[in-house]
Amino acid sequence: MNHNSTSHANVQKQDPSANLKSVTGEIGKLHPNGNPLMAHKFGADPYALVFNNRVYLYMTSDKLEYDQDGLPQKNSYSSINRITVISSDDLVNWTDHGEIRVAGPQGAATWASQSWAPAAAHRIIEGKDRFFLYFANNASGIGVLSAPTPVGPWVDPIGKALITRETSGVEEVTWLFDPAVFVDDDHQAYIYFGGGIPEGKAERPDTARVMRLGDDMISVVGKAKVIPAPYMFEDSGIHKYNNMYYYTYCSNFDEGDRPEGDPPPGEIAYMTSVQPMGPWTYQGTLLQNPGHFFDVGGNNHHAIFQLADQWYIAYHAQTLCQAMNIPEGYRSTHLNRVEHDETSGRIKKVQADYQGVDQIKWFDPYQQVTGSTIGWSSGVSTEQCLNSNETSAEMAASDSNVISAKLQSDSWIAISNVDFGSEGPTIFKALILNQATEGVLELRLDRSDGPLIGELIIPSATGSLHWVELTTEVTGARGEHDLYIMFNGSTDSSTILLREWKFNRQNEV
Repeated sequence: MNHNSTSHANVQKQDPSANLKSVTGEIGKLHPNGNPLMAHKFGADPYALVFNNRVYLYMTSDKLEYDQDGLPQKNSYSSINRITVISSDDLVNWTDHGEIRVAGPQGAATWASQSWAPAAAHRIIEGKDRFFLYFANNASGIGVLSAPTPVGPWVDPIGKALITRETSGVEEVTWLFDPAVFVDDDHQAYIYFGGGIPEGKAERPDTARVMRLGDDMISVVGKAKVIPAPYMFEDSGIHKYNNMYYYTYCSNFDEGDRPEGDPPPGEIAYMTSVQPMGPWTYQGTLLQNPGHFFDVGGNNHHAIFQLADQWYIAYHAQTLCQAMNIPEGYRSTHLNRVEHDETSGRIKKVQADYQGVDQIKWFDPYQQVTGSTIGWSSGVSTEQCLNSNETSAEMAASDSNVISAKLQSDSWIAISNVDFGSEGPTIFKALILNQATEGVLELRLDRSDGPLIGELIIPSATGSLHWVELTTEVTGARGEHDLYIMFNGSTDSSTILLREWKFNRQNEV
């Protein structure tokens, strides 16, 4: 099922814009590459939560900042108060769930000013699924939100920071941020966090911490313990493999001479322990700095997770930022495989690339598909949209997670490895809001100029804007193909919102 045939050596030499810019000049995520996971928005500091055989990635919502002349400027991170969420059950086609309003006057945690570097966890409490989102309020403390589903709605259950300078054992932590959370087999949960370099202590900053979470997941228990991570900078991570605990982190950029065996600057390093709170043994590094792979450096931030018996690492790099030729600081999430040595338990070196990972299952076109589900794309964005009969004020109050794809004329979405079956579909349905004049939604196989299997005529919008379900017949879609959904508007300024779609077989209503 693997489309990805480009070797790692070749990928390193490619112009980044060749991986992310379509023939029309639009920035997009192009076949056959899996990385970055999104090209229609940024997303940094990824953290993974696996639930019901689906991985949810929570990311810092990097947004372009502009100077007084309207030109993009370097990311200051000061205005980031939302968390972006995407998910996938096949690791190539990703659904954009929009943004969680975390901090600020309109956020769930009004006491916080920023929301950086999230972590997420799941627990069954009093017989019900509960989800917890931990975030950094800049570098001054860590907050927590809770929700009944992985995508919300989110509330602040304690109305204040979970970890502050008054928390026992964190008084000497330079940067009180970058949480990671682990729920062990015995249901005890732990939170890992911290970073920064006290003056003169680059080799042993001792600013990483671990402590127990309460059974309610919204309190801490006891005193935080130091994790003696050499050349610690930031970005705590935690996972368990074969009864061994792996603490992972980003090393700092101190330019002094380093003892042999210590981590080089800006790499993901790791330590191991037979207990979740240590003692820890330093083992080495597993992922080099992004500059080694993509010719654009910066810090790194990662999460390691397991899905369908395989292990993966999500991390960020400034590849989209570089392709857009804008100032630095805007990060995008990538995904590659992680392998543990079965004998030693050590983690093999990760090869980061544009290629990404193999798709782990076929895509089902006979399910209801959210319009913001994207394998590859060109000229597409996403936006929060109204439910039926919902006003804008009601949408803001409910923190609606209904996200649609916005297609402009000549833009497209592609879905990887769609399994149409031996008989194939006869009908295609889509829920669309037309924002301008009429157009056509073309359905093509395997390429943007591939075989045409159907055309959905979109009538001109009349009166007030509202969602319309449109239907068309399709022919010639059998077996496994990539699906391209292309919008051709009657004018260059034509746009539509695509909320959801599905195919039907002949015997289905």
